[in-house]
Amino acid sequence: MISSWRTKRREKKATKRGLFMKKTNMELVIPSQFTCPISLDLMKDPVTLSSTGITYDRENIEKWINEGGNSTCPITNQELKCVDSNIDDHDVLLIPNHNIRKMIQQWCVENKEYGIDRIPTPKIPVTSSDVTELLAKIANSIKLEMQDESNMCREFVIRVKNLASESDRNKCCFVKSGTGYALSSAFLELSEGKTAKNGSTLEVILSTLVLFLPLDVNSKSILGSISSIHWITWFMRNGSLSSRRNAVFVLREILKLEQHEGPHHKGSARGCFQGFELHNDKVEMLLTIDGALEGLVRLVKEPICPKTTKASLLTIYHMVNSSSSQSSISRFVDVGLVELLLEILVDCDKSICEKALGVLDGILTYEEGVQRGYSYALTIPILVKKLLRISHLASEFSVSILWKICKNDCHLVEALQVGAFQKLLLLLQVGCSETTKEKASELLKMLNVHRDRVECVDSLDFKGLKRTF
Repeated sequence: MISSWRTKRREKKATKRGLFMKKTNMELVIPSQFTCPISLDLMKDPVTLSSTGITYDRENIEKWINEGGNSTCPITNQELKCVDSNIDDHDVLLIPNHNIRKMIQQWCVENKEYGIDRIPTPKIPVTSSDVTELLAKIANSIKLEMQDESNMCREFVIRVKNLASESDRNKCCFVKSGTGYALSSAFLELSEGKTAKNGSTLEVILSTLVLFLPLDVNSKSILGSISSIHWITWFMRNGSLSSRRNAVFVLREILKLEQHEGPHHKGSARGCFQGFELHNDKVEMLLTIDGALEGLVRLVKEPICPKTTKASLLTIYHMVNSSSSQSSISRFVDVGLVELLLEILVDCDKSICEKALGVLDGILTYEEGVQRGYSYALTIPILVKKLLRISHLASEFSVSILWKICKNDCHLVEALQVGAFQKLLLLLQVGCSETTKEKASELLKMLNVHRDRVECVDSLDFKGLKRTF
């Protein structure tokens, strides 16, 4: 009896599956008026070109106009012209086709059983005039907010953030309209007010600025004022997780100028660190602000995300290698940065490893940093492990650090025992910069003295190693 019931149940399920397969195997043809002439896919946001009357999907036609650099209609090949010269062509050419969109949505509902999902009603993208008007409102509301008479500035900035987050198209429109400069100016003006209410608005502006990174030179110059940097570092120390993250991103941006290449950078893997001209005055200003150094180290010690850790390490690298870094090295050493970096190097990705080694190399330029490196038991094994294993940049930093530490004979013996001699020889054969070659050669001379009385460990890191030339 039970066997018979199970048999009938299986037959019933098979019948249902068969009916379902019959329906899904039917060829569902999308009406031609619902497909985009460019992609031949179902349109999600149909728009009509005002000059030709042809309807396309917004994403495809915008890509055709902007990324392709085209000024003609893909179907008729007619030139796309704007009637009003005061309005951006990009805003006037594309008219939402609501009738087609509603017909597509109805067709999707009718064919739901075939797995067709109803397309959502698209949000209307912002225009350049909308952005200009919104930025003007922000500028006009700053004084009222500073006088504690209004909270509209914060609301307008939130509006910018929400619109820019909706789509890449909106974000591009905000960038072209100079939103980064406008928000930077608002941040500077409010930062000089120094009230608790201003702080909440500044926090929103900071989170919105991150959307528009990288910033232009003028925006970075405005944010580089002493009052702005004070507030940014305050958020980095005392803000929420998201505020601390946003603060270090903006801070890294402030310290950095455009990349340039000089004769001392060519042929060196360190070019990706040193190839950026820095605002040295901004770096020195940051070193004088109470809690800035500790806040950066805390972001490394209590990581929020890999991007935040990388931004923090890069900022610390610039501070450690600045012209006035000697006074801050002892502070970095006192907060345990040397031990923290060595612990990070045990297990981290390539980018974090390079930045951690770069910071460590800068700290160990000074005697107090070297002394702290001596006291950590795994310093030599970790550094030798990174040779020829991570990247050329990591190898260069590792050689530089070993060169600074191994002037002490006891560390030379330890370096030999963990295979440093073999790796340094191979590094010279594979190829490296002239500075690294000199340091590696000097290290080999020092290590060679102890080779007869120390047993070396064979390294397994040579498999698949290739020359760089």
